[in-house]
Amino acid sequence: MSKVVLLLLQVCLSICLAAAQHPSEPSPESTPDEGAPTFFPHSDSTRYLIGGQANIIFQADAPFHSPYESTNSFIGRGEYKTSLIGTIYTAYELNKNPRYATDGIFDVESAGGRGLSEALGLAGFTNLDVVRNPNLGSKPYLARYELHQVIGLSDQLVQASRTSFSLQPALPDRRIELWAGRLSLPDLLDLNPVGTDSHLQFMNWSIDNTGSWDYAANTRGYTDALVAEYTDHDFTARYALAAMPTVANGIDLDYALRRASAQNVELELRNGPGTAHEWLEGRKGAVRLLGFVNRANMGDYRQQNILFVEHVTPTPDITAHAPKPTVKYGVAANFDQEVSDNGRLWGQFGWNEGEHESYAYTEIDQTMAFGGDYNMRRFGLPNDKAGLTFVTNAIKRDHQAYLAMGGHGFLLGDGKLNYAREDIVEFYYNHHTWKGLYYAFDEQFLEHPGYNQDRGPVMVESVRMHVDF
Repeated sequence: MSKVVLLLLQVCLSICLAAAQHPSEPSPESTPDEGAPTFFPHSDSTRYLIGGQANIIFQADAPFHSPYESTNSFIGRGEYKTSLIGTIYTAYELNKNPRYATDGIFDVESAGGRGLSEALGLAGFTNLDVVRNPNLGSKPYLARYELHQVIGLSDQLVQASRTSFSLQPALPDRRIELWAGRLSLPDLLDLNPVGTDSHLQFMNWSIDNTGSWDYAANTRGYTDALVAEYTDHDFTARYALAAMPTVANGIDLDYALRRASAQNVELELRNGPGTAHEWLEGRKGAVRLLGFVNRANMGDYRQQNILFVEHVTPTPDITAHAPKPTVKYGVAANFDQEVSDNGRLWGQFGWNEGEHESYAYTEIDQTMAFGGDYNMRRFGLPNDKAGLTFVTNAIKRDHQAYLAMGGHGFLLGDGKLNYAREDIVEFYYNHHTWKGLYYAFDEQFLEHPGYNQDRGPVMVESVRMHVDF
């Protein structure tokens, strides 16, 4: 692993050196991922938006060292699996006035196929598109139905990117925005332009989202929530109140908010041209600080370990407890920074208290990541991009002991555990082929899968086809 990490640092250093050679030549196109080509053009002047995407990922891994396995292990014999997710985005401007704009958003989605080992055995799983309950099937479902309301606090308008979550091409520079309904919290929080988009960037879900952020969601990744956002010149503050699932990784939500709910706060601080601070002359960047508190019927790892040791339960079982609301909390931070016309660096850190059950996202109590991406514009390929990131994940001692004694979470459980941090390196190259068609090659190296140094390492190869309509 040390050689791989050294390679990562060398690549990031080369990007920084490129930035140093051209410190004062920012490119107007240096904000990637905006205006990516699609098969059908989308006008900024219409009151409606109709679009869609399809993402197909083929993944395979070879047999690896695996002296023992259990029901939640990443399978050691080698496999190949294909996933498919398709979404139809629709939105309509109920009020076009940019100071008080109102959008109605309605998305339909279908998620099919399978993940390697049925998406079990890895804390940082290799494919964010995989639904963790394959028994749900690929029948289309309502992914999002929400209202978006703008409350302008100034008359000065600034250019904005029209997206499926906000249709206005211009918004007040000081404003409040509200989203209410069925949505995914990572639509609006914990964003990072280098590491967030699993359709055109990284695939590992401990890179696309901060792994320790156990964000409220059902097994498909959606919840019912209210998100409020205040934007000023140099910063944005966000608050989200969301419903938690009734059981860990469950499809149903609990609407008794006094008993079960998730509260999230985030502060985003921007730097660069037009702001009060520039970390690098002429280059844009941002830092985001996130805190969350979840309340739900979560088990306590230490208590369940004690019950097993005292022979009250035949195996450690995090779900074997009387219904009782408990609290899980944590913090996260991420940054992105342009360092050249084509290169960006990024990183993230996340921590949660780790005493209570991993409930909604994945079994990670602490995570760190660092990497970057590079746009191939200088080679005549402005819509091609390569990215490289290293992430290391960990769990707390009570969680380790629970798995070591044979306990199972909703993702992990090898029957026993020789603990080590789960380390992952991911590299991708995304190639724009024609209009809205993209192909990507992705390589992920995983050491100590499921935090178990008795198993692995694992190499997972992926090919992705992405279509934007």
